[in-house]
Amino acid sequence: MYKNNDSIKIEKKICYFCANKIDKIDYKDVYLLRRFMNSQGKIYPPKRYGNCSRHQRTLANAIKKARIMALVPFVIK
Repeated sequence: MYKNNDSIKIEKKICYFCANKIDKIDYKDVYLLRRFMNSQGKIYPPKRYGNCSRHQRTLANAIKKARIMALVPFVIK
C-alpha cells in the first residue's frame, strides 16, 4: 500500500546558463526570457528549472529591464 521512499530518486537540476556557459543574460533576448516566465508573465522560481542563485538574480533583473522597455508585458491576460 505504501511506497518505500528509498526507491524514489530525485535528480538534481542543473542551471541552464551554467550548463551552456552563458555569462551574460541579454534583456533583448525575449525568447530566452519567456522560457523562464509562466503564462501570466510571472518569473518562475529557481527550483523549477534549477537555476543557480547568481543566474536567477541576473535573469530576474533582465526580465524586469525588458518589462520596463516594453519587450515583455508585465501581465498577460
